Parts: sequence; C-alpha cells; structure tokens
Amino acid sequence: MSKVEYWVKVPFGPIHPGLEEPEKFILTLDGERIVNVDVKLGYNLRGIQWIAFRRNYVQLMYVAERICGICSFSHNHTYVRAVEEMAGIEVPERAEYIRVIIGELERIHSHLLNLGVLGHDIGYDTVLHLTWLAREKVMDVLEAITGNRVNYSMMTIGGVRRDIEEKHRRLLLDMIKYYREIMPQIEDVFLHDSTIEARLRNCAIIPKKLAIEMGAVGPTGRGSGVRDDARWSEKLGVYPDLGIKPIMPEDVTGEKARGDVYDRAAVRIGEIWQSLELIEHALDQIPKGKIKTFPKDNVLVAKLKLLGDGEGIGRYEAPRGELVHYVKGKKGRDGPVRWKMREPTFPNLFAIAKGLEGNQLADVVVAIASIDPCLSCTDRVAVITGDKKVILTEKDLLKLSIQKTREINPEIRGDPTPAGVGCVRG
Repeated sequence: MSKVEYWVKVPFGPIHPGLEEPEKFILTLDGERIVNVDVKLGYNLRGIQWIAFRRNYVQLMYVAERICGICSFSHNHTYVRAVEEMAGIEVPERAEYIRVIIGELERIHSHLLNLGVLGHDIGYDTVLHLTWLAREKVMDVLEAITGNRVNYSMMTIGGVRRDIEEKHRRLLLDMIKYYREIMPQIEDVFLHDSTIEARLRNCAIIPKKLAIEMGAVGPTGRGSGVRDDARWSEKLGVYPDLGIKPIMPEDVTGEKARGDVYDRAAVRIGEIWQSLELIEHALDQIPKGKIKTFPKDNVLVAKLKLLGDGEGIGRYEAPRGELVHYVKGKKGRDGPVRWKMREPTFPNLFAIAKGLEGNQLADVVVAIASIDPCLSCTDRVAVITGDKKVILTEKDLLKLSIQKTREINPEIRGDPTPAGVGCVRG
C-alpha cells in the first residue's frame, strides 16, 4: 500500500507570543514536519505614503525615522540620500564620518537586541540578559550624542544636525573598550555553547542559490554565502576609506556558510566587531569642517521647491540588510509626489518561508527571529474580491485610503492628493 499523508494547515499569527508584531503565516504540516509556509501580509499597513503627500521634504525626515524604531537612523539616512541624489546636494566630509558613527552605533544595538531575542526564543534567557545588559552601553552613548535612545533626528538633507564633540569622542572610546572586553564572552556563548549550537545548527537552512533567487539581504543573505553589503558595493560615503567589507560566516566560525540560524547569528557577531573598528577608524580620520550644507531648514525647503522634476534613489545597509528609498519630486512642490521604500525584511520573509520547509514546527519561532524581521516597515496590502486578487493603481489606493479616513473621522474633508488642496477639519 502507498503511504497516506495527512496534512493539516495551522495558522501562526497574526497574534502569537513568538511574534513581536502581528503577521500571519499559514503552516502546512505533515505531523510536526513543515511542508509549506504561506506568508500573509497586511496587518500593519500605516499609510506612510499617503502621509507623505501632506509633508515637505524636511518634515518627511521625521516621518522616515518612525517607519522602524530599531532602524530609525537607517530609514532617515536612506531617505535623505535619495533626496540628495535628486537635488544634486553634496554632503560635507565631516558629516559623512558622523553618519558612519551613528549608523554603526545603531547596528551594534540592533544586533545585540536580536542575539538576545534568539536566546530567549530557545529558552536560554541567560543569553538574553547578557546581550541586553551589554546593549545598554551603546544606548547610553546614542542618548548622550543625539538626546534620544530611539528616533535620533541626527540626519538632515545635506549633512547632520549635531556634531561629535570631544566629550562624545571620550564616550565612544570608552564604549569601544567596554565591548572589546565583553564581546569575547558573548561570542563564546553563541559559537561554542553546546546547547545553542545544537539548537541553531542546521535549523532553517537557506541555501545560497535560494537566497539569491529570493533576493535575501543583510545577515540573512550573507549567512547563506551571498557576498554583498550596500556600504561596500555602493562605495557609500566614506565607508571605502574605512576598509568596509562584507562579513561572512567563515570570517567568524572558520567554516563554509551553511545558511542556517547559527550562521546568521555568527554574521551579526562579526558585524559588531567590525562596527567597533569602523567607529574607531572614523574617530581617527574625521576632518574638521562644517556638518551641513544649509544652515536653516527654510533655506533648504526653498531650494528644493525651485528644482525641476527629478528623482533619486538612496541605498544603505541597514542592520537587517539593504534598504532602498525612492523619491520623485515635481517643480513647485516642497514635498515629493512619490516616495517608495523597499525594506530588507520583505525578501527575507519569503526566503525564510522556503527555508522552513522540511523543518519541525518547533523551529518556526527561532527561524523567523533569525532574520530579525521588522514587520511594520515591511507590510504591503492585497485586495481580495471573491476568490481573486485585485491589482490596484495608485489612484485606486489613494481613493480607498481617503474613503477609509473619512469613515473613521467624518470631520475630515478635502482632497489630500498632490494635486489637491489638502485635508481640513470641518
């Protein structure tokens, strides 16, 4: 007799203790073995692009950094680079070095957070306590330099808003010394602890070929052997002068990449070490000079409003992977007519969904955590009519968003589209 398989579909999410944000995964199971994973997006759509139509270029910097709390600088940085490309604005060299320092501080705190989450998800809370305690040091430094632990508001179009002073330099050097003392302990736990290695090795493998097909980026892609890093491939800012290179699993473990959860964690550990070196080199090489091209925001907005039609693309290696922002401007407008983002979690989600096939149900939580997903900045919307998906145009989406807004608050009236007059309250 032929073997009879009994498959069952189990929803994982949108609300689940293993998910930091609501999202839905339909798991097809043969017993405990995962046969297929279907990713369902659309639980976190916040209408960021609709908001953009009613803001000028400077105001949008503060919207951009609220797309994601952990990667707030990365989104702001990438958006600003897109506007700078569109407008042909040059950035002072000192500002580029400061951008590197803040970006690498964010990378350190993001990776330490994810390593702690991985430990927690496998029931090893000692690792969570160790990494999150260490993370407080970089958070304190970010607060001292920017005034905030989240949403630093450091970026401006044409430079940065705050300088690195001598007192900040001392704090940074003290932080580097601290991490060089504690990182060997964190690295030893993740790479040599038998409990962690047994749980993470060969779990949710994403082969290199699959990673390329799915467009996996960041530690997820590099953990599978894809040698790419936007800071390196784009020769971004002053990164080439600081010796940037993609960190691969073999650089940390000495073994060829397998593409499993263990390798993704190893890449993050290697990148923490690299970030410390980049910050140290930046402090040694940073030149004197101004930190922004335009002294006041109103001067900047006036210049951008006088520009002809144009478009720009910003690329940056966020902690989770390559982040892309696209901006399209129109002469006479002080804000964009189009603003589009491609976040790293979007391709990584579908890569890990394929990587989970053949694994056990118990692997789902740690596998999803291993790509360090940010679901609120990733979400897309799909419209279903009956059994069919409907592809909507930009005008259709705007019409639906306006309709929904008016249903929620009938007092709002007016046309919020770029050609309209803006919403007002009755």
